[in-house]
Amino acid sequence: MNYNIQVSIIGGGLAGLTAGIDLLKRNFTVVLIEKNEFPKHKVCGEFISNEVLPYLNELGIDIESLQPTKINKTQLSTHSGKTIESKLPLGGFGVSRYKLDNYLYLKFIELGGKAFKDTVSSVEFSNDVFTIYTQSNEVYTSKVVLGAFGKRSNIDIQLDRKFIKQKSPWLAVKAHYLGNFPNDLVGLSSFDGGYCGVSKVEKNIINICYLVKYESFKKHKNIEEFQKNVMYKNKNLKQIFIESKLLFKNPLTISQISFEEKPKIENHILMLGDAAGLIHPLCGNGMAMAIHSSKIASYLVSDFLQEKISRLNLELQYAVVWKKTFAKRIKFGKYLSKLLLNSYLSKITMNLLTQVPFLLPIIIKKTHGKPL
Repeated sequence: MNYNIQVSIIGGGLAGLTAGIDLLKRNFTVVLIEKNEFPKHKVCGEFISNEVLPYLNELGIDIESLQPTKINKTQLSTHSGKTIESKLPLGGFGVSRYKLDNYLYLKFIELGGKAFKDTVSSVEFSNDVFTIYTQSNEVYTSKVVLGAFGKRSNIDIQLDRKFIKQKSPWLAVKAHYLGNFPNDLVGLSSFDGGYCGVSKVEKNIINICYLVKYESFKKHKNIEEFQKNVMYKNKNLKQIFIESKLLFKNPLTISQISFEEKPKIENHILMLGDAAGLIHPLCGNGMAMAIHSSKIASYLVSDFLQEKISRLNLELQYAVVWKKTFAKRIKFGKYLSKLLLNSYLSKITMNLLTQVPFLLPIIIKKTHGKPL
């Protein structure tokens, strides 16, 4: 069957679903193609900065109905376990991707969006029209395609994107736990070869998600052994793990996470969220950035479909606005990552922050945006 629509979205994560909802509310026809079923867990820190709340409210997305935790403090701890705490300038909330993505998916359907469980095999662009082919032999044609397929995808390979050819040293691990951890706090703890984020989501569940260099991880037999032999050296992390009960059968993992530069447009496809570029998870702002990128794209796509701007202007403006909005915070996130992963430098930094505590909120602001 051939589907002819105005906008096709490849990927049903935060960026894809939010863009879909926005464009449906602007009265465009939208199809979303997602390879997984809803609801689903994802490797993610599951903390969202309050900067996106005005935009979500504008779209009629009722975050409060998901019973998120309200987070207004952050705590940093070094390899040795030394800690410093600060208020989050804007604050944020914790909600699982399992619950949030499913809510957004149902909202998308409610607004008249069409969603299909399928895997895209190729995307072609000719005569100002996209043609999408899937593994189940479906064909979709549309004026606009948004790429929201996450950190790594077979579409990246098909598009011959540069970053996909380069090996990345990063592995991410995530799981949910029951235990004692403050509701209003997001913790960031460094350890040898990586760092770990801890915060609450709905139903008093603790989300623990960490990023580690594969070279460090592969020296150990499994996740449990790595955590005990490496992460437990940070006494704060050790206490959290010992006092918590794993809720998943096994933690979720994802490898080959690339923080390299990614083009925002490939074969005339506008890239959203992680497909456009990643900020280091320690900054706690990836989810907000994904949502923000959807707002930028939806506004420009609307102008294009109403013939207010050309395709060339659509692409140029999206790339320019994306860079202006996110490039500096991504760059700062890379510097911050190098700092915290170096035990000597992180010790010096913590000593400085202890004596000049007002610097920490300033650092946090560097990786966050203003309310949308």
